[in-house]
Amino acid sequence: MTKLRNGGRILVDNLVAQGCDRIFHVPGESFLAVLDALHDVPEIDLVTCRQEGGAAFMACADGTMTGKPGVCFVTRGPGATNASIGVHVAMQDSQPMLLFIGDVDRSMRDREGFQEVDFPAMFAPLAKWATRIEDARRIPEYVARAWNVATSGRPGPVVIALPEDMLLDEVEAVDRPVSTPYPLMPDVNEEAAHQIVERIRTAKRPLAIVGGAGWDISTGRDFATFAERWGIPVAGAFRRQDAIRNTSPAWAGNLGYGPNPKLTQRIRDADLLLVVGARLGEATTDGYTLVTPDHPGQTLIHVHPDPEELNRVYHADMAVCCDVGIFAEMLTGLKPLDKPFAGAAEAHAEWLDWSTPKPREGVTLDLGQCVAAMRERLGPDDAIICNGAGNFSGWWHRYWHYGAQPTQLAPTSGAMGYGTPAAVAAALRRSDRLAVALAGDGDFMMNGQELATAIQHDVNMLVLIIDNGAYGTIRMHQEREFPARLSGTTLHNPDFAALARAYGCWAETVVKTDEFAPALDRALSQTGVRLLHLKTDVEFITPGTTITAIRG
Repeated sequence: MTKLRNGGRILVDNLVAQGCDRIFHVPGESFLAVLDALHDVPEIDLVTCRQEGGAAFMACADGTMTGKPGVCFVTRGPGATNASIGVHVAMQDSQPMLLFIGDVDRSMRDREGFQEVDFPAMFAPLAKWATRIEDARRIPEYVARAWNVATSGRPGPVVIALPEDMLLDEVEAVDRPVSTPYPLMPDVNEEAAHQIVERIRTAKRPLAIVGGAGWDISTGRDFATFAERWGIPVAGAFRRQDAIRNTSPAWAGNLGYGPNPKLTQRIRDADLLLVVGARLGEATTDGYTLVTPDHPGQTLIHVHPDPEELNRVYHADMAVCCDVGIFAEMLTGLKPLDKPFAGAAEAHAEWLDWSTPKPREGVTLDLGQCVAAMRERLGPDDAIICNGAGNFSGWWHRYWHYGAQPTQLAPTSGAMGYGTPAAVAAALRRSDRLAVALAGDGDFMMNGQELATAIQHDVNMLVLIIDNGAYGTIRMHQEREFPARLSGTTLHNPDFAALARAYGCWAETVVKTDEFAPALDRALSQTGVRLLHLKTDVEFITPGTTITAIRG
């Protein structure tokens, strides 16, 4: 006879069955049965966070690193609304994620009870699937389906509401075995492969844009092999700079905000674009202008694992619904041209020049030289660079040389507050690499409390706070639209080094360029959480311009 278990135990058992080994959470009374079940399950590392937004960001980052759903538990109402930012990021970034929300008792529903929200309705526009489990006997079915939905096609988030009383029901349930996602079209048929090859062979100026849904380290390795053999420049979609090793002689640089003008001109001049994994979103295409939806004069081959993405915005001359890893592997088997295209070598040389920081006159703390000092001490594969949103990230996007995936965790959705929690997740998942959290002063204050999580869970990570006393990106736009009329963008900040020490971190403040390298050496000699507070001048708002120039 099947043993009776309560819903909380059934849920945990089935998460284990699917391969879950870590859960990020902020505890709530609505899922006490789950927490009780986890007490007896050492297979799952339970990471207790300080705010649901931080917990959800950690799950996003964990899903990116593993290719399995990052798992997060929060309570109803305030907990779920706090966590919604992570669902939005996971959707826009194509990250597999499961968000479980403790819900009100079934008998209390539709009375606007304490913290009650209709979660399937709330999350339907944000997630791949949003649902509620009404019957504890069906928990194995829902968990297996959620795992599959989150990882199949274009990966993304699934949200599941858990009525508190349902989790306490003792029932018989049959656990589901691990669910393996399969692409709708696992391979490229022979005719399609022939057409792709012929289009590339007859092109004069082909260029590839890569990274995104389903991309992993083996995909990057195979695609780089193909691009190097054929001499095709490879550009990374926005914040997909670790799609291939930047040391590859085919790497041409990154798209997004502040890209190399020579790279954007190459894209305009390309007669064939091979886009693999990327959605060609707004940031990657500079508002759908760098590559237009109808791209006149250019052939577009778009390869993506989700049929709903193909031809949704961009008209593709060839739309290939395929697992990107299998596609990249297929490319390595193609016979290359007798004489490779010259574009890859030229574009890589342009990127090397663009990504080499030159000393900047008049700057007390030159962030370009700080990145150079970091590069001298940390190789491309030594660190995972984690950042949220803000102009501060532009120095690393331009000057850092990324290694094999995962070495960049950064939200393509442009969400602030991502870097610190992402670095916690990275430090827990990849102890072989140094997790580096990059945060502006405004960015850090949105989830800086997760330093407490890092200390509690004894992680090794480095935090750099770039403090210019402003919401810098908005200040930049403000100066462009309404020069010299400051309103609502100035910040009065704490002493971040003192704050970090209060949490239990090692910390120093840096105010001059020549102070940075010695401070970094001292930080790298420490263990645990180390923080450097970099005080910069808002005048130097990006790597390439100033407030004064923008006003002009």
